[in-house]
Amino acid sequence: MKGNVKLGVILAIFAAAGCASLAVVYSVTKPAIEMQSQKALDESLKELFPEAASFEDISSTLASKTVGVIFEQAFLVKSSLAPLGVAIKATGSSYGGAAKLLVGVTLTRSIAGVRILELNDTAGLGMNAKNPSYFVKKADKITFLGQFTGKFLTEAFEVKKDVAAITAATITSKSLTNIVKVAVDAGAAWLENQPATGQVAPEQPTVAPAQLSAPAQPLAQAKGGK
Repeated sequence: MKGNVKLGVILAIFAAAGCASLAVVYSVTKPAIEMQSQKALDESLKELFPEAASFEDISSTLASKTVGVIFEQAFLVKSSLAPLGVAIKATGSSYGGAAKLLVGVTLTRSIAGVRILELNDTAGLGMNAKNPSYFVKKADKITFLGQFTGKFLTEAFEVKKDVAAITAATITSKSLTNIVKVAVDAGAAWLENQPATGQVAPEQPTVAPAQLSAPAQPLAQAKGGK
């Protein structure tokens, strides 16, 4: 009996030490992970809207109404003269877990572009969604994400019809397409409900592209994703 108690105490000590070690590692790596995530977001925003002069946080005014898809952040994109559209960072489930996309919506209610910020699907299959050298339309050298650029929300967004699927990764193709569609519909609806100028409440923070690359000045804080 005493031997069992002693063994239990030893195991408890090792477990506590292990938890403490993990906590230390997490506290050290968390800032680096967050900084890298912010950098990826900043770069993707500038890729989708190269003419943008600022990105205004509208996260509190734009939310997903679709179960299973969450909007982590949303931005009103502006040039030096006028609004250009909105960008939405959306999370939903895919084959390998959570997938995070950045979807840009223009004033004409078409897609400015889509970028994958996080995806954990099968290598060589679902992960081809973010492979710049994998083409779903080989003749035109169009990638899975590339086919969404310029697409209007009035289209069906149906895989294997107006959306080309990734070979042997139908679940990934449908999951990512669903996230894109939800974000596009919400972004277009938000734009339609704004005044002609496209402005939002003046207290919303605005960040110029020059600040995007500075880790100490993040674009915006998240509200709280075969």
